[in-house]
Amino acid sequence: MATTASTQAGSKRWTYFHSALQHAIQRSAHKWTYEDFAECFSLWCDEQPENAATIFNLVSSRLESSITENCEQLFRKYNVKDNLDNLHAVVTAARARKEAGYDGKDVWKDDLQPRAAVRARTIPLLEEERNRLRAELAQLNQENSGLQSEIQRNVRAKEEADKDAARLLDLLDKALAKWDRMPLDKVEGWTLVAAENGGSRA
Repeated sequence: MATTASTQAGSKRWTYFHSALQHAIQRSAHKWTYEDFAECFSLWCDEQPENAATIFNLVSSRLESSITENCEQLFRKYNVKDNLDNLHAVVTAARARKEAGYDGKDVWKDDLQPRAAVRARTIPLLEEERNRLRAELAQLNQENSGLQSEIQRNVRAKEEADKDAARLLDLLDKALAKWDRMPLDKVEGWTLVAAENGGSRA
Protein backbone atom coordinates (compact mmCIF):
# COMPACT_ATOMS: atom_id res chain seq x y z
CA MET A 1 0.00 0.00 0.00
CA ALA A 2 1.31 3.43 -0.91
CA THR A 3 2.54 5.57 1.96
CA THR A 4 0.38 8.64 2.48
CA ALA A 5 1.47 11.97 3.84
CA SER A 6 -0.36 11.31 7.10
CA THR A 7 1.74 8.19 7.84
CA GLN A 8 5.13 9.77 7.13
CA ALA A 9 7.27 11.06 9.95
CA GLY A 10 8.15 14.71 9.59
CA SER A 11 9.11 17.88 11.36
CA LYS A 12 7.28 19.32 14.35
CA ARG A 13 5.72 21.93 12.11
CA TRP A 14 4.31 19.24 9.83
CA THR A 15 3.12 17.13 12.79
CA TYR A 16 1.31 20.07 14.42
CA PHE A 17 -0.20 21.17 11.12
CA HIS A 18 -1.43 17.70 10.23
CA SER A 19 -2.84 17.03 13.71
CA ALA A 20 -4.71 20.35 13.68
CA LEU A 21 -6.08 19.58 10.22
CA GLN A 22 -7.25 16.12 11.26
CA HIS A 23 -8.95 17.60 14.30
CA ALA A 24 -10.70 20.19 12.12
CA ILE A 25 -11.82 17.47 9.67
CA GLN A 26 -13.27 15.38 12.49
CA ARG A 27 -15.10 18.35 13.95
CA SER A 28 -16.56 19.37 10.61
CA ALA A 29 -17.59 15.81 9.69
CA HIS A 30 -19.33 15.22 13.03
CA LYS A 31 -20.64 18.72 13.61
CA TRP A 32 -24.00 17.55 12.29
CA THR A 33 -25.44 15.66 15.26
CA TYR A 34 -27.91 12.81 15.21
CA GLU A 35 -30.53 15.20 16.59
CA ASP A 36 -30.05 17.41 13.52
CA PHE A 37 -30.29 14.33 11.33
CA ALA A 38 -33.49 13.24 13.09
CA GLU A 39 -35.08 16.64 12.56
CA CYS A 40 -34.58 16.28 8.81
CA PHE A 41 -35.79 12.67 8.67
CA SER A 42 -38.07 12.55 11.69
CA LEU A 43 -40.58 10.03 10.34
CA TRP A 44 -37.94 7.57 9.22
CA CYS A 45 -35.96 7.96 12.47
CA ASP A 46 -39.13 7.26 14.48
CA GLU A 47 -40.05 4.19 12.44
CA GLN A 48 -36.53 2.73 12.05
CA PRO A 49 -34.27 4.27 14.71
CA GLU A 50 -31.58 1.58 14.45
CA ASN A 51 -31.26 1.88 10.67
CA ALA A 52 -31.32 5.65 10.88
CA ALA A 53 -28.51 5.69 13.43
CA THR A 54 -26.47 3.32 11.28
CA ILE A 55 -26.93 5.48 8.19
CA PHE A 56 -26.05 8.61 10.16
CA ASN A 57 -22.79 7.07 11.36
CA LEU A 58 -21.95 5.82 7.86
CA VAL A 59 -22.54 9.25 6.35
CA SER A 60 -20.39 10.94 8.99
CA SER A 61 -17.57 8.41 8.56
CA ARG A 62 -17.76 8.66 4.78
CA LEU A 63 -17.66 12.44 4.93
CA GLU A 64 -14.60 12.37 7.17
CA SER A 65 -12.75 9.86 4.98
CA SER A 66 -13.64 11.76 1.81
CA ILE A 67 -12.31 15.06 3.16
CA THR A 68 -9.17 13.32 4.45
CA GLU A 69 -8.53 11.66 1.08
CA ASN A 70 -8.97 14.97 -0.78
CA CYS A 71 -6.49 16.61 1.60
CA GLU A 72 -4.02 13.76 1.06
CA GLN A 73 -4.28 14.27 -2.70
CA LEU A 74 -3.52 17.96 -2.27
CA PHE A 75 -0.57 17.12 -0.02
CA ARG A 76 0.86 14.84 -2.71
CA LYS A 77 0.14 17.25 -5.56
CA TYR A 78 1.80 20.25 -3.93
CA ASN A 79 4.40 18.34 -1.90
CA VAL A 80 3.10 19.97 1.28
CA LYS A 81 4.99 17.81 3.76
CA ASP A 82 8.43 18.37 2.23
CA ASN A 83 7.76 22.08 1.85
CA LEU A 84 6.71 22.39 5.50
CA ASP A 85 9.72 20.35 6.57
CA ASN A 86 11.99 22.66 4.56
CA LEU A 87 10.30 25.70 6.08
CA HIS A 88 10.78 24.23 9.55
CA ALA A 89 14.47 23.61 8.85
CA VAL A 90 14.96 27.18 7.60
CA VAL A 91 13.15 28.68 10.60
CA THR A 92 15.05 26.45 13.03
CA ALA A 93 18.38 27.41 11.47
CA ALA A 94 17.45 31.12 11.56
CA ARG A 95 16.50 30.87 15.24
CA ALA A 96 19.76 29.13 16.00
CA ARG A 97 21.75 31.87 14.27
CA LYS A 98 19.78 34.53 16.11
CA GLU A 99 20.37 32.88 19.46
CA ALA A 100 24.07 32.60 18.64
CA GLY A 101 24.19 36.37 18.09
CA TYR A 102 24.79 36.22 14.35
CA ASP A 103 24.01 39.60 12.77
CA GLY A 104 25.98 39.57 9.52
CA LYS A 105 24.86 39.02 5.96
CA ASP A 106 24.15 35.54 4.73
CA VAL A 107 27.16 34.36 2.77
CA TRP A 108 25.04 32.75 0.09
CA LYS A 109 23.29 36.09 -0.60
CA ASP A 110 26.45 38.15 -0.88
CA ASP A 111 26.40 40.05 -4.24
CA LEU A 112 23.73 37.69 -5.55
CA GLN A 113 21.57 39.33 -8.21
CA PRO A 114 17.82 38.60 -8.11
CA ARG A 115 17.78 37.48 -11.75
CA ALA A 116 20.51 34.95 -11.09
CA ALA A 117 18.63 33.61 -8.09
CA VAL A 118 15.43 33.31 -10.10
CA ARG A 119 17.21 31.59 -12.98
CA ALA A 120 18.90 29.14 -10.62
CA ARG A 121 15.50 28.27 -9.22
CA THR A 122 13.36 28.17 -12.36
CA ILE A 123 15.67 26.91 -15.12
CA PRO A 124 15.97 23.36 -13.71
CA LEU A 125 12.19 23.20 -13.40
CA LEU A 126 11.72 24.44 -16.96
CA GLU A 127 14.29 21.97 -18.27
CA GLU A 128 12.55 19.14 -16.46
CA GLU A 129 9.21 20.17 -17.97
CA ARG A 130 10.83 20.48 -21.41
CA ASN A 131 12.25 16.96 -21.15
CA ARG A 132 8.88 15.63 -20.04
CA LEU A 133 7.14 17.27 -22.98
CA ARG A 134 9.76 15.95 -25.40
CA ALA A 135 9.29 12.42 -24.11
CA GLU A 136 5.52 12.79 -24.38
CA LEU A 137 5.83 14.17 -27.91
CA ALA A 138 8.10 11.27 -28.92
CA GLN A 139 5.56 8.80 -27.56
CA LEU A 140 2.74 10.53 -29.45
CA ASN A 141 4.78 10.48 -32.66
CA GLN A 142 5.42 6.77 -32.19
CA GLU A 143 1.73 6.11 -31.62
CA ASN A 144 0.83 8.24 -34.66
CA SER A 145 3.30 6.29 -36.80
CA GLY A 146 1.70 3.04 -35.69
CA LEU A 147 -1.78 4.36 -36.44
CA GLN A 148 -0.66 5.63 -39.84
CA SER A 149 0.80 2.24 -40.73
CA GLU A 150 -2.40 0.51 -39.65
CA ILE A 151 -4.51 2.94 -41.71
CA GLN A 152 -2.32 2.31 -44.75
CA ARG A 153 -2.71 -1.46 -44.31
CA ASN A 154 -6.46 -1.06 -44.04
CA VAL A 155 -6.52 1.09 -47.18
CA ARG A 156 -4.50 -1.48 -49.12
CA ALA A 157 -6.75 -4.28 -47.90
CA LYS A 158 -9.83 -2.30 -48.98
CA GLU A 159 -8.32 -1.67 -52.41
CA GLU A 160 -7.61 -5.39 -52.83
CA ALA A 161 -11.16 -6.24 -51.73
CA ASP A 162 -12.55 -3.70 -54.21
CA LYS A 163 -10.45 -5.24 -56.99
CA ASP A 164 -11.68 -8.75 -56.12
CA ALA A 165 -15.26 -7.52 -56.06
CA ALA A 166 -14.79 -5.81 -59.43
CA ARG A 167 -13.39 -9.02 -60.93
CA LEU A 168 -16.35 -11.03 -59.66
CA LEU A 169 -18.78 -8.48 -61.07
CA ASP A 170 -17.02 -8.67 -64.44
CA LEU A 171 -17.34 -12.46 -64.42
CA LEU A 172 -21.01 -12.19 -63.54
CA ASP A 173 -21.57 -9.63 -66.31
CA LYS A 174 -19.86 -11.91 -68.83
CA ALA A 175 -21.85 -14.94 -67.67
CA LEU A 176 -25.09 -12.96 -67.87
CA ALA A 177 -24.20 -11.72 -71.36
CA LYS A 178 -23.55 -15.28 -72.53
CA TRP A 179 -26.81 -16.42 -70.99
CA ASP A 180 -28.70 -13.65 -72.77
CA ARG A 181 -27.16 -14.72 -76.11
CA MET A 182 -28.29 -18.31 -75.72
CA PRO A 183 -31.45 -19.25 -77.75
CA LEU A 184 -34.15 -19.77 -75.16
CA ASP A 185 -36.27 -22.04 -77.43
CA LYS A 186 -33.41 -24.50 -77.75
CA VAL A 187 -32.82 -24.39 -74.02
CA GLU A 188 -36.48 -25.07 -73.35
CA GLY A 189 -36.47 -27.96 -75.84
CA TRP A 190 -33.36 -29.43 -74.30
CA THR A 191 -34.93 -29.10 -70.85
CA LEU A 192 -38.09 -30.93 -71.97
CA VAL A 193 -36.07 -33.72 -73.59
CA ALA A 194 -33.95 -34.10 -70.48
CA ALA A 195 -37.06 -34.21 -68.30
CA GLU A 196 -38.73 -36.83 -70.54
CA ASN A 197 -35.62 -39.00 -70.62
CA GLY A 198 -35.36 -38.77 -66.88
CA GLY A 199 -39.06 -39.73 -66.49
CA SER A 200 -38.77 -42.70 -68.84
CA ARG A 201 -35.77 -44.06 -66.94
CA ALA A 202 -37.72 -43.77 -63.71
